[in-house]
Amino acid sequence: MEFVFSGRVLEWRGPSPYYFVPVPDEESADIREVAAMATYGWGVIPVEARIGEVAFETSLFPKDGGYLLPLKVAVRRPHRLSAGDDVTVEMTVRLRP
Repeated sequence: MEFVFSGRVLEWRGPSPYYFVPVPDEESADIREVAAMATYGWGVIPVEARIGEVAFETSLFPKDGGYLLPLKVAVRRPHRLSAGDDVTVEMTVRLRP
């Protein structure tokens, strides 16, 4: 299951700051349909993603009926991404065999 979407980088200021890109509603609805075939627990969904030339593996976090794509420093640094920046994401949901 492959997606391409754009979103704005959000900063979560918890015990340690973290950055996310919200998955749009339409794509989140599609992901919910296959969530049982993808999740390995806690509702997180394993994905492979790419922003520009940076490819990475992570897991989507469920949030308010949608999903958030976490962005580690290694993903943000090459493009100097910070809160408020708009990005285009290529993403593949990894279904369990």
